[in-house]
Amino acid sequence: MYNFAEMKNIRNFCIIAHIDHGKSTLADRLLETTGTISARDFQNQVLDDMDLERERGITIKSHAIQMQYTHNDELYLMNLIDTPGHVDFSYEVSRSIAACEGALLVVDATQGIQAQTISVLYQALEHELEIIPVLNKMDMDSAMPEDVKDQIVELIGCKREDIIEASGKTGMGIDEVLEAIINRIPCPKGDPNAPLQALIFDSIFNSYRGIIANFRIFNGELRKGDFVKFFATEHEYHADEIGILKMDLQPKDVMGSGEVGYIISGIKSAKEVKVGDTITHVENPCIKGVPGFQDVKPMVFAGVYPVDADDYEELRNSIEKLQLNDASLHFEPESSLALGFGFRCGFLGLLHMEIVQERLYREFDMDVITTVPNVSYKVFTTKGEEIDVHNPSGLPLVTTIEHIEEPYIKAQIISKSEYTGQIMTLCIEKRGTLTNQVYLTSERVELSFEMPLSDIVFDFYDKLKSISRGYASFDYHLIGNRPAHLVRLDILLNGEMVDALSTLIHRDYAYDFGRKMCEKLQELIPRQQYEVAIQAAIGAKIIARETIRAMRKDVTAKCYGGDITRKRKLLEKQKKGKKRMRQIGNIEVPQSAFLAVLKFD
Repeated sequence: MYNFAEMKNIRNFCIIAHIDHGKSTLADRLLETTGTISARDFQNQVLDDMDLERERGITIKSHAIQMQYTHNDELYLMNLIDTPGHVDFSYEVSRSIAACEGALLVVDATQGIQAQTISVLYQALEHELEIIPVLNKMDMDSAMPEDVKDQIVELIGCKREDIIEASGKTGMGIDEVLEAIINRIPCPKGDPNAPLQALIFDSIFNSYRGIIANFRIFNGELRKGDFVKFFATEHEYHADEIGILKMDLQPKDVMGSGEVGYIISGIKSAKEVKVGDTITHVENPCIKGVPGFQDVKPMVFAGVYPVDADDYEELRNSIEKLQLNDASLHFEPESSLALGFGFRCGFLGLLHMEIVQERLYREFDMDVITTVPNVSYKVFTTKGEEIDVHNPSGLPLVTTIEHIEEPYIKAQIISKSEYTGQIMTLCIEKRGTLTNQVYLTSERVELSFEMPLSDIVFDFYDKLKSISRGYASFDYHLIGNRPAHLVRLDILLNGEMVDALSTLIHRDYAYDFGRKMCEKLQELIPRQQYEVAIQAAIGAKIIARETIRAMRKDVTAKCYGGDITRKRKLLEKQKKGKKRMRQIGNIEVPQSAFLAVLKFD
C-alpha cells in the first residue's frame, strides 16, 4: 500500500507573475538552490526550453518540474508548475492553478502590480490557493519596496511581514521563499484508498514514444502496467510507463495522491488526449471527473493555408501535433477560392496567433499563409435562426439579416496616471466606454472599459504600449454579445473578388479601411503587362479604388518622323492586346500583401 505519511511532505505550487517580472529567473534560482539541476546543465531560463521563448524572453508553455528540499531533517517534494505571464496564454495558467494548492505571487519591485497579475490572482483565489507574495528585483536601484508592498497589502489583504523580499538575479531571499512554500502552502488532500482520479494538465508529442501526458493525482494511486481509461474520451490504455518530471523523465513503479508526474501509454492520435481530462482505472472508476477546469474559448479567428496546396495533409498533421502541446488552439477545415484548402483556426489573441505560425514553421517546417484575423459574430436572420459567423464568406445575404451581435469584453488597464488622458482617447476611438477609474496609488490608476473585441484584435495592444511608453498593462475577459452595425468589405482585383481579403467591419470604419487596403495593395502587387483595378466594395457599392499602371513597351520607337497616324495605329494595336490580356489575365497576390494587411498602422 502507498505510504500515507509521504503525502504531508508534498507541496504543489505555481508562480503567478506579469510578463517580464522575473518569474523564469526566480525559478532558475529555486532549481539551483534545491540542487535539481547540476551546474553543468544550467542555462538561464532553464524551464523555457523553446527557442522562441528564449529569443522573445517570454514563457509560452507551462512546465512542471519536481524539486527535493530538506527542511528540519525532513525531505520535502515540491512540484513547481511554471506558468506564462502574457494575457494570450492565460489558458495555460488556468490549468496550472487547477493542479496546485498554492502560488507564489511575484511582483516586480520596480514596476508594481500589473493588470494581468490581478486577473490571474482572482483565478487563484477562486480555487482557494494559498498565496505567498514575493517582491522580486530588490537588487535594482529603481526598486520601490514600500510603495509596492502597500499595493500588495491592499490587493490580497496580507500582513506586510508576510511579503518576502527577493532577487532572482542575485539569489537573495530564495531560502525564505522555500521555507514559506513548506510552512504556508498546505499539503495535498486526497484519499489514497479511493478510486484513481488524476487531472491531465498538459501533454507533449514525442515522435518515438507517442503522446506523453502530464497529470496530477487527486485521489487513489497509479501503478505501472495499470489498465486505465480517460474519462471524457472513454479510451482505455495500459500505463506502460509512469514517473516524475525532473530535468528529464524519471520512471517510478507506483505514484500516489498529491503527486505530479507523466504517463506514457503508446497513444499515437492527438484526438484521444484532451487536456483537462481525468485518468481513472477501468475496473474501479471514479464517479466524476476532476472539477475546476474550464474549457477554452478562442477570441480571434483566422484562416491558415499551406503555401503549396499539396501540403494540406501535412499541415493537418502538424496542427494536430501542435494542438497536443497547446490545448487552446482550435481548428476546423475550410476552403477559399483564392488560397485552396486550409483550416479555420481559433486563437486566444494576436501574439498567440503569431507564435503558432512561427512554431509551425520551426518545429514542422510548414510555410503558411494566414488570413486577416477576425472575431466570431452572431447573426440573427429574419427567419429567426441564429448563425455563428467566423468568416466573412459565411455571412448570409444582407436581405435575410435582422441584426448582428458582436462579442464585448471588459478591459482592465493599469498605468501611470500621467497617461490617463491618452489611454482614454485611444479606448474611446475603439468604441470603448469607461466604466470605472480607481487610483491604486497617487501615481497609478486602474481604468475599466467595456469595448468590442474586434477593435482590440488589430493593433490596440501596440498602440497602448507606445502611448504609455511601455508602462500600461492590459487584461480582458468576455462579458457577452451586443448588437453591432457591421458590413462586409470586399476587395476586388479587376472585378474579381479575393475572398481571403474580405473583412467584417463596423460601418463607421469601412471607408477609411477600404481606402488604406487599396493603397497598400497598390504598393505590393507587382505591375502587370496590363492595367489592374483594385477596388473596395460594400455589396455592389464601390467605396475606394486604386489603379496599378500597366508596364508599357515603347512600340513607337521605330517611327522616326513621318505621319502621326502611323504612331496612333501602333498604339491602338497595343491597346487592343492589353485589353485582351486583361480579360484572360490572372493576378497573383503575393504572401507579403496578405501579411501587410494584418500589420496596418
